[in-house]
Amino acid sequence: MDKLRRVLSGQEENEELGLTAQVLDASTLSYSTRVKWFVICFAGGILCSILGSALLFLPGGVKLFAVFYTLGNLAALASTCFLMGPLKQLKRMFEPTRLIATIVMLLCLVLTLCAVFWWHKRGLAIIFCILQFLAMTWYSISYIPFARDAVMKCFTTCLS
Repeated sequence: MDKLRRVLSGQEENEELGLTAQVLDASTLSYSTRVKWFVICFAGGILCSILGSALLFLPGGVKLFAVFYTLGNLAALASTCFLMGPLKQLKRMFEPTRLIATIVMLLCLVLTLCAVFWWHKRGLAIIFCILQFLAMTWYSISYIPFARDAVMKCFTTCLS
């Protein structure tokens, strides 16, 4: 609620400038270069995920799907390192508000690859890919103020 008050009163703009200054200090790359590499890395991640989904229907495509989908999620996650810098990204990932989402997401990334290459369980790999998607979504919305509350409210409303 305080954040909403600050935004409405115009105080948020000053904080935004401070955040921009902190982001600019996070890397030796120029801001435009970091934004370009963010877009390239994020688009590459999406492309890998789509390619993996297309390969799912080929014979033996579950392995390729799991690998490309996991690489896509890792690339999308790594793309934010260009905006904030890797150390700041790691600090924010393991903040208490997104700690569980981060752990579940990273665990699902590893378990997907384990299910395909070591355990040879294709169905389990697909389940872990679905869990990857859900964990990545929950992790991503943790950066949007009040988004998790809204999702939980919608979810509980739909269930009742």
